Amino acid sequence: MDNRPIGVFDSGLGGLTAVKALRQILPEEKLIYFGDTARVPYGGRSKETLLKYARQDVRFLRSFDLKAIVIACGTVSTTSLDTLQAENDLPIVGVVEPTCRRALLVTKNKKVGIIATLASIRSGAYEAMLRRLDPAVEIIGKPCPLFVPLVENGRISRGDVVIETVAREYLEPLKATGVDTLILGCTHYPLLTEIIGDVMGPEVTLVSAGEESAFELKRLLKAGSLRADEGQTGGVDFYVSDRPEDFEKIASVFLGTELSHGAERINIEQY
Repeated sequence: MDNRPIGVFDSGLGGLTAVKALRQILPEEKLIYFGDTARVPYGGRSKETLLKYARQDVRFLRSFDLKAIVIACGTVSTTSLDTLQAENDLPIVGVVEPTCRRALLVTKNKKVGIIATLASIRSGAYEAMLRRLDPAVEIIGKPCPLFVPLVENGRISRGDVVIETVAREYLEPLKATGVDTLILGCTHYPLLTEIIGDVMGPEVTLVSAGEESAFELKRLLKAGSLRADEGQTGGVDFYVSDRPEDFEKIASVFLGTELSHGAERINIEQY
């Protein structure tokens, strides 16, 4: 039994979809969430800049006595996970491998689509993992760079002409390839599940990165005897690098519930 908290970080609000899944799957665990709202989005940054940001995010989270970290950011998971795991002496879970495993379980025609940030698609990490797990799989990747800023600005509803137009432009060519499974390779994207589903159609299964990483963490905690006392009531403390009031306004949409307390602003550059 280990009642120390779990750290979770993302470039902004998207990682809250992973927090929501963690709260459902591991309700007894205490979470510390950091959203780098001053530097969102991460998706168009260089690999070197992303590693710098990720190291700062991890150093901030490790100022708490953590037992594990979830990288609730597809971009960092695809570009920096191996380095962060090598540099730190605690379990660090990314979103790529568990998401790919789930996609291969549900695909029937071995045609898997991936939508993610430009940095994630450029890295080739999802494609490499899928091919390592199943060399016969056919993979079609598509960067969707406008999705993150639109989600961060609350443009997530059916009937919103902007997000629906962008979604059709990105996704209709992908649908035409015949994929039957689509990896939502950025933790912001589950907020667009209805809109993405409308374009792709009911015959395409959507696989969420944040949810699969939560199941992977549960497995690792159990294997390492790191689970919290099941009688404990978990919770989440929120930290951001800019404008906590903006974070608080939309965080309840991501979490599906009202925040019990506000977010605290920290200076991430000092880490």
